Amino acid sequence: MKPQVQTMRSATDDALERVRVALDRDDGASDLATLAAVAGLSPTHLQRAFRRRYGVSPAEYARARRFGQLREALRDGAPVTDAVYEAGFGSGSRVYEESDRRLGMTPASYRAGGAGASIRYTTTGTPLGRLLVATTAKGICSVTLGDDDAALEIRLADEFPLASRERVDEGRDEWLDAVIARVTRDLGWDDGDTPAMPPIDVAATAFQWRVWDALTRIPRGETLSYGELAAKLGVPKAARAIGRACGSNKLALLVPCHRIIREDGSLGGWRWGMDIKQQLLATERAMSGAQG
Repeated sequence: MKPQVQTMRSATDDALERVRVALDRDDGASDLATLAAVAGLSPTHLQRAFRRRYGVSPAEYARARRFGQLREALRDGAPVTDAVYEAGFGSGSRVYEESDRRLGMTPASYRAGGAGASIRYTTTGTPLGRLLVATTAKGICSVTLGDDDAALEIRLADEFPLASRERVDEGRDEWLDAVIARVTRDLGWDDGDTPAMPPIDVAATAFQWRVWDALTRIPRGETLSYGELAAKLGVPKAARAIGRACGSNKLALLVPCHRIIREDGSLGGWRWGMDIKQQLLATERAMSGAQG
């Protein structure tokens, strides 16, 4: 790389870092024009460069940060109104408009640990072990793998401690059946029709959604490293953030974070177990080879 180009990139990196720090301080520098002045860049250049480096726009970064503060305040038991305004939201209505997507429920329900949410779930056997699928009234909220039903049900209770949980077996539930059918079809355990996917009800930041969407686009039987996926997303320095997004995935198999490996080619970690990850990748490669 030519020294002049390297110097320019370094200057841009420094400018973007100043903007990120300003957003983290939340000192009122949140509109694009003010942030552009902080960076010493044009608003258009800042918007593009910030998204390229951090995976989200400055506005999305600020919004995700505020919802992070809101989550912490609600967990600590702060009154909803106080938590909303202390997190920097000028209007409570804006929070409620986005709370289903960002928190997975309203702020009051989140503060109460999911109290009031109703979850229906079922389990089934797969060659990878037991599979649990859970849904709220709004969509699929959890897909997990484990050795036995008891362990899976404990994990579900840990994720949603104050929600009501109802096991559904006979007839199951249309959405639960659809997910099970999709999983078994995608992994070659059943040759039936692939059903339409139900909606998803999982709280996530804009960046996490970008990562999860990118994971679904990795062809079956192939893998990418954290760095390779970061480069594909246009955020080459965000490999660690990619790892955190993979670690927060609650939808085993539907969001195929098992297709992400370490830079040295080793499998790395997986929240549902390394043996299952290894078996799953081997199954996908065998299916891909048979269909190639």
